[in-house]
Amino acid sequence: MSAFQHLSVSQLMQMQQTSPELQIVDIRDAASYETGHIDGAFNLNNENLAHYIADADMDLPIVVVCYHGISSQSAATYLNEQGFDEVFSLDGGYSAWHLAHQ
Repeated sequence: MSAFQHLSVSQLMQMQQTSPELQIVDIRDAASYETGHIDGAFNLNNENLAHYIADADMDLPIVVVCYHGISSQSAATYLNEQGFDEVFSLDGGYSAWHLAHQ
């Protein structure tokens, strides 16, 4: 069984409406994050990862976002290994999100 679940942009939009406690982490570089990101997303990187994990509620669903939906899969697996119960990787990443919101 996969350590994470794949999530489409439309599924994420639905989850945002029905799960206000949803955590979204954006693993892109800071400059890309600053240029544009999903509302409410936290820019997660190597420097703040340990602090984020220590403070996060691991029982809440978490969605990992990268550029195109590739890197987020490894990050989602890692977060699941750290104890997060319900982990998702956004298929198509921020690129797909951005296209859907133009």
